[in-house]
Amino acid sequence: MTQSPARPASTDASDILRSATRVLTIEAEALAHMAAHLPADFAPAVECLMGCTGRVIVAGIGKSGHIGRKIAATLASTGTPSHFVHVAEASHGDLGMLGANDVCVLISNSGETAEMHDMIYHTQRFSIPLIGISSHEGSTLMRAADYRLTLPNRPEACPIGLAPTTSTTLALALGDALAVALMERRGVSAADFGVFHPGGKLGAQLRRVSDLMHGGGDMPCVDASAPMSDVLLEMTSHNLGMAVVMSDGRIAGVITDGDLRRNMVGLMDRHAADVANPNPLTVAPDCFASEALAILNARKVNVLLVAGADARPLGVLHIHDLLRAGVM
Repeated sequence: MTQSPARPASTDASDILRSATRVLTIEAEALAHMAAHLPADFAPAVECLMGCTGRVIVAGIGKSGHIGRKIAATLASTGTPSHFVHVAEASHGDLGMLGANDVCVLISNSGETAEMHDMIYHTQRFSIPLIGISSHEGSTLMRAADYRLTLPNRPEACPIGLAPTTSTTLALALGDALAVALMERRGVSAADFGVFHPGGKLGAQLRRVSDLMHGGGDMPCVDASAPMSDVLLEMTSHNLGMAVVMSDGRIAGVITDGDLRRNMVGLMDRHAADVANPNPLTVAPDCFASEALAILNARKVNVLLVAGADARPLGVLHIHDLLRAGVM
């Protein structure tokens, strides 16, 4: 019968926590050091990327490749067209993804990875700007690079000092710094960001009120002179718990279920204007859905009136519309 391999002796929980703390401390100190000593070419590299009329091609292999994929994804999601190329695949046809109008960001901790030589030669042959990210200033990569983003030579966090830990954290953080600097340089707004993130909770929060509101014939509206019997029919048929009270095509107030309860005495002898709240809570159509939800929660109401600058009603937003859209 095959025996299972022996398990290592159990380790005290405090030893495990000390190990984790050591790793995080080493990497945090390395990040703080890099923040205080950014590469001299950082700003010129950002300007190079800013001027790119093609795409930013991020390349690497091994752990650097994994980091490169994330950097390319972050660049693309923050307004800088980008994709990742594996340097080993580049030598077998994927160099065709790197065009004359592109910029190449090549990542190699040692700067001597054999597989990257073809990509370096390709950038030189076609005068494609090359941004190198490496821990070794005098490496082949950094000597060839037009912009050198040298990572600080800090110890790896693993106990034998060999597994890529600190170095990959630094490369990833530097990529984030490039992406955010470019994002700010381009003036990317929350609305622009939402264009690249239409799905999931983030996409839902970045949707506009105008995307979710009930407008046109779906909006319950009554004239200020309407009898309350007509108001009740309008509110019931739309099932939004409110009606917009109109006068000369503009908002004169709103009537909610709460207003009905507060005016039960003699309700059916009144008109819409007698019961309406003349100062309704409104939002603009370009308000973010997440902001609308915050207003509803803060005011402890279930519905918002969407209005234009001219006090004309554009729609009605119910809290259920936000919940159905995933804005939570």
